[in-house]
Amino acid sequence: MVKSIFSPLWVLALTAVVLFSHSARSEVKLESGTIKRIYSSAQLDGVVDFQLFKDAYLAYEKTTNRSKSLLTIIDYSKPSTEKRFFVIDMDKKSLVFNTYVSHGVNSGEKTATKFSNIINSRKTSLGTFLTDSTYYGSNGYSLRLDGLTKGVNDNARERYIVVHGADYANESFLKQNGYLGRSWGCPALPEHLSRQIIDTIKGGSVIYASA
Repeated sequence: MVKSIFSPLWVLALTAVVLFSHSARSEVKLESGTIKRIYSSAQLDGVVDFQLFKDAYLAYEKTTNRSKSLLTIIDYSKPSTEKRFFVIDMDKKSLVFNTYVSHGVNSGEKTATKFSNIINSRKTSLGTFLTDSTYYGSNGYSLRLDGLTKGVNDNARERYIVVHGADYANESFLKQNGYLGRSWGCPALPEHLSRQIIDTIKGGSVIYASA
């Protein structure tokens, strides 16, 4: 009679590994299906790159201290002549806003190609942000941001990187000059939409900026 080389403990351990692997694959498959459903329901196909949305969704899910089911995506791979600022309601699975947004003066002219987390660089920062409170400053009604990506945008507070409106982010400026004006690193929005957008996303929603 040949004895089994597997003890009961080994059998239990192997079973646990198999079950865990199956569970992990199921979770990945479920999450992938959720991403595709939101992307489809919000009619983002042809509007937001799918891989960018997937990356933004994962950043959104990772931000456990968010308090709003809103995800803002900024696609800095697009030039400032295109509407590259997207606000998505994740519960309703709908696109709430899609508009222009300026980048930093030292990040590039029509297209942003240089990014920084350094104070006084006047460049745009990438990564995940969490919106905070509003205030009135030199740029009018503004929204404070906390950078959550270590070494990439975690100097946002010290750099005074905020969401605000600007005349150089208006479509009229774009039509006159062929590109939007540039900020000192802030994501500046068209004046007629800035307050409405700020009031929608303030107080704990996620912003994901990528290039």
